[in-house]
Amino acid sequence: MTPSKALQDEPRTAAGTDGPAGAEARRHAPSRSVWAALSPRNIGAVYILVLIVVGFSVYLPISYPTLATVKQVSNGYSIIAMAALALVVPLATRTFDLSFAYVMTLSGVTAAHFVVAGLNTVLAMALGMLAAILIGAVNGLVVVAMKIDSFIGTLATGSLVQAFIIFFTNDQIITDVRLAGGFSDLAQVQVAGFTGPAFYSVLIAGLLWYVLEHTVSGRRVYAVGFNPDAARLATINVRKIRFVALVVSSAIAGFAGLCLASSLSAGSPTAGTAYLLPAFAAVFVGATQLKNGRFNAWGTLLAVVMLGAGTVGLSLSAAPNYAADMFTGVVLIAALAATGLQRRRTRRGARR
Repeated sequence: MTPSKALQDEPRTAAGTDGPAGAEARRHAPSRSVWAALSPRNIGAVYILVLIVVGFSVYLPISYPTLATVKQVSNGYSIIAMAALALVVPLATRTFDLSFAYVMTLSGVTAAHFVVAGLNTVLAMALGMLAAILIGAVNGLVVVAMKIDSFIGTLATGSLVQAFIIFFTNDQIITDVRLAGGFSDLAQVQVAGFTGPAFYSVLIAGLLWYVLEHTVSGRRVYAVGFNPDAARLATINVRKIRFVALVVSSAIAGFAGLCLASSLSAGSPTAGTAYLLPAFAAVFVGATQLKNGRFNAWGTLLAVVMLGAGTVGLSLSAAPNYAADMFTGVVLIAALAATGLQRRRTRRGARR
């Protein structure tokens, strides 16, 4: 009997469909999948969130475990969520976009300027979005066409955008009574106490989830991020995907900037810079959730909720002003370490 014949005649193992071992594997497969889904490696942020909620509820039993806190987290961190979601697609292609915070400022300032100038609100917002998308295209040219490292290239683009904003606004906040009209409704409209950006962030996350997880384009995005050389061999246009990823990033960041300016009823020349660290912290924490080292939308939202719950708790407990930044920084370092560990494990598993 040849080795191949012996393998064919041998009862199938856990990976097969016949034999006692296969039957045993089928009986235990659902329980194993449940335990894998509930593993701290998969949803560690959920367990941390539970610890945060329980800890602050015990420490602040009157002010923390309330519906008001839920609304504060949802409404106060929805723009951070959109900023973080803007980073999901480029990071999934292994491309950094450090200009997104400046793009947020640019779109808000542009829209506010044209509203104050008397332009129709919808058209002013469209011009703000156009400015954001234009910066995304510039990022694509710098990173893809000129082959400049994305970290350096987008940082340089962001610096140029910030310089233009200061020149354009004379470093002054754009305010006017016309910004308190229809322009402010974009972010200040409420449903059951939850503001518009809370719903927008969930909608954007759902759209990104569908595209990345259920379309050919999404699979190509992840393929480029995991191994661009193999993606090229598979006839995937790596340059085009990275270019589009940067444009998508700027488009989402631009919309987040419109919501930010709308919530402030003003165009601030430094409004977006405060979102740089929290957004990166959220998206890297999100990469350790649900998809085992892959940047994903729902994991990012989960990370935003966790960061929001901790920061709001610190605020309610009258912690020093630096405590929130310290908390965010520690979480970011832990997320980067966890992401690196997961990727090393994945590579070792692939080699085996």
